[in-house]
Amino acid sequence: MSAKTKIVVLHMKELIYTGIFAVLGVLLVILLILMFLPGKDKKDPPAPEPEPEVTETASLYIPGIYTTELVLGSESIDVEVIVDKNSITSIRMVNLGEAVTTMYPLLQPTFDSICEQVMEQQSLESISYSTDSKYTSLVLLEAIQNSLEKAKTTGAE
Repeated sequence: MSAKTKIVVLHMKELIYTGIFAVLGVLLVILLILMFLPGKDKKDPPAPEPEPEVTETASLYIPGIYTTELVLGSESIDVEVIVDKNSITSIRMVNLGEAVTTMYPLLQPTFDSICEQVMEQQSLESISYSTDSKYTSLVLLEAIQNSLEKAKTTGAE
């Protein structure tokens, strides 16, 4: 009988990988057993309290800041409208550069006049403007109207 000697070479890297996978396998089995083991009586969470009925009228706007870009020549400004649930709280022009105010001198006074009327009436209906600034007023009113359209609720809430 001749005995043949067998030599087995084990690489340390392979031993480490095998040990890590064995530990992960054992942890996975323990986790699965703990998750699906019957016998733990879980208390039912308390039922949520019913919300009190709101007797307010439906809100007109979704509160927030809404902007519309207005392009004047090569410059652009933003008309920003800030609303809460039922009213317009602020209207202003953002990014109003010196070049725009120089090229369009009626822009700021016309905007101020329109804003004052809108804030007082809380509506764009029956806004008056001078004939000298008719087209400027119409452009500004359209920008404000576009911002308010973005803010309006759809009635689905």
